[in-house]
Amino acid sequence: MWLELQIFGFRALWSPYYMLFVLGLALTYFLLTGRYRHKFGGDAKPTGKQQFFFYLAMVLLYLVKGSPIDLLTHIMLTAHMIQMAIYYLIFPILIIKGIPNWLWRKFLAFPIIKPAVTLVTKPLISLLLFNTLFSLYHIPEVFDFAKSSPIIHAMVSTAILIAAFIVWWPMVTPLKEYDTISPLLKIAYIFANGVLITPACVLIIFADVPLFATYSESGAWIQALSLCVPADVLSGLSGALTGPEMFSPMSTLEDQQLGGIIMKLMQEITYGFILARVFFSWFNRESLKIDPMPEPSSTN
Repeated sequence: MWLELQIFGFRALWSPYYMLFVLGLALTYFLLTGRYRHKFGGDAKPTGKQQFFFYLAMVLLYLVKGSPIDLLTHIMLTAHMIQMAIYYLIFPILIIKGIPNWLWRKFLAFPIIKPAVTLVTKPLISLLLFNTLFSLYHIPEVFDFAKSSPIIHAMVSTAILIAAFIVWWPMVTPLKEYDTISPLLKIAYIFANGVLITPACVLIIFADVPLFATYSESGAWIQALSLCVPADVLSGLSGALTGPEMFSPMSTLEDQQLGGIIMKLMQEITYGFILARVFFSWFNRESLKIDPMPEPSSTN
């Protein structure tokens, strides 16, 4: 497969402009939380763990949106689902955990931002917002439409990413004033997330025909490839490209089913990890509570 992908060229495979964008984000974080933090009201530098989380998020961001994985998402639904799982389930958690508290408070201090975040991060709203957008995106007609234009694709992806930050904020927020959900409710929240995302995965796994024109019809597939392959390269290859099968050992239907399974498994692993973290944190906090010693009875 790797040799076949070389026909798309360096820009399509490695997205050098996106690499510069990600490096710019990392440099901004380095300067904003380091040398120039006092100009923005910052006090302490981010901890080693926070820096690890943020820079790991940058690496994952480039891997799924700038490396050959991004090109493969327009060829195989399996790659698309891996991208979705990392981009919407793992990346937001790392960013939330990687940004220092003072910088979050600075961002949330804006008059419009604070009431908006308070509203949309209410458990019921955040649950419905993310899972509705994610499920709607994977309706075949919506999915194919989103792949038809770089602007539409960017708008849809950004909207779901914002919703992903919103759905994770009540669970992993580093700010105590926003950590208002009880451990028991957090556990229910995670289970609800798992249930609500299941229909989209089930639809993809158990469909007996290819659902997405993007991966099964040559015209729609070429249109989707134009999102990451330069126009001059794509026009020169259009006569030689017959369909996704020329780059994959699987049929379109097998790839579709595997993609749904991978998305569900990665979702279960991520939610299971967060669930274990919430449960053991709750358990440890409860175990540290010590009942007061009974007062000695007074004797006459």
